[in-house]
Amino acid sequence: MNLTNLFKIAFKALSNNKMRCFLTMLGIIIGVASVITMLAIGQGSKESIRAQISEMGSNMIMIMPGADMRGGVRQSAEDMQTLKMADYEAIRSKCDHVVGVSPNVSSSGQYVNGNNNYPSSINGVTSDYLDIRRLTVADGNVFTDRDVKSAAKVCIIGQTIVDELFPGGDSPIGKVIRFDKLPLTVVGVLEAKGYNSMGQDQDDIVLAPYTTVMKRVLAIDYIQGIICSATSEEYTDVAIDEITDVLRSNHKLKASDDDDFRIHSQQELSNMLSSTSDMMTTLLACIAGISLLVGGIGIMNIMYVSVTERTREIGLRMSIGARGIDILSQFLIESVIISITGGIIGIIMGCTAAFVVKGILNWPIAIQGYSVILSFFVCTLTGVFFGWYPAKKASNLDPIEALRYE
Repeated sequence: MNLTNLFKIAFKALSNNKMRCFLTMLGIIIGVASVITMLAIGQGSKESIRAQISEMGSNMIMIMPGADMRGGVRQSAEDMQTLKMADYEAIRSKCDHVVGVSPNVSSSGQYVNGNNNYPSSINGVTSDYLDIRRLTVADGNVFTDRDVKSAAKVCIIGQTIVDELFPGGDSPIGKVIRFDKLPLTVVGVLEAKGYNSMGQDQDDIVLAPYTTVMKRVLAIDYIQGIICSATSEEYTDVAIDEITDVLRSNHKLKASDDDDFRIHSQQELSNMLSSTSDMMTTLLACIAGISLLVGGIGIMNIMYVSVTERTREIGLRMSIGARGIDILSQFLIESVIISITGGIIGIIMGCTAAFVVKGILNWPIAIQGYSVILSFFVCTLTGVFFGWYPAKKASNLDPIEALRYE
């Protein structure tokens, strides 16, 4: 029997049981749609995280004081004073693969402008900090090196601070706001960046000269951290090695001594978040893949029932010359048609569901071509694998016994 006739018989058999055929497909449809949607959401989240870290400065390096033991008690990093201005100067002058170095000191407090107030923090930095963090001044100017040297009472504020302290829509440029008891003149407003992937408001920020924060707010002579960036992302590890050598030399540490500082890079954060995202995506895809397994078992069950119901038909066809391979092929074709049709519907539903998630929940998605191809391949394989046993059973029926079957 030729292949065309086998397909015609298979389609006719399936069309005679449309509802049962659809219910058999349902497991495959749900499984494929779930896999594609989950992978699209997971990959979209991963790409969104990478994009947002890139916006923050993918080659950014953060240097913090390290914890230490004093009198048998481990001190927290916040209590340590291991980073000095000399370290900042040394990194800026001696590290060839480092650009845009800035000290970082910060304090939390209450901002006040007239009757409006808002709790936030102040970051003491240099103008290089804006380049490192890829921040842009949308209105006004950046404070100057002269402001840094004189510990001037000036600041640059983010859009959230503008909205909270100047709700009437007035321009904050040139206006004076108070941080606790310290008056600060607003010289610039940063371009709005919104929330990042970790839910942090990137516009809730106030930048001032680090000397102003050190002398007028904190009254300290050390720095809480150093922010810098490598010349490019691929040189991040080289830059970290250079910084480590400079700081160990500055702090006169012996070869056997542990570092009294900590260095982190955005690359580490990106890799960690990507790894977490990949693990969650894989977990969700595995859970969704269980639906494919259930759908395959459903196909085997229905095809097994179909063989039992059509025993007399099989016996009649075999008695007029149909071979075992023809019967086997017919039932395999039926199971593959169910699987592929369910897979195609599932792919359409999965892509649609992904775009619905993006439109309603505003969640980033990225539909991967490999997930569609893999789903289609798995559907075909499922049809063959789970349809084989019922088809083989049908092909092995004895024609005489099949004709006698009631």
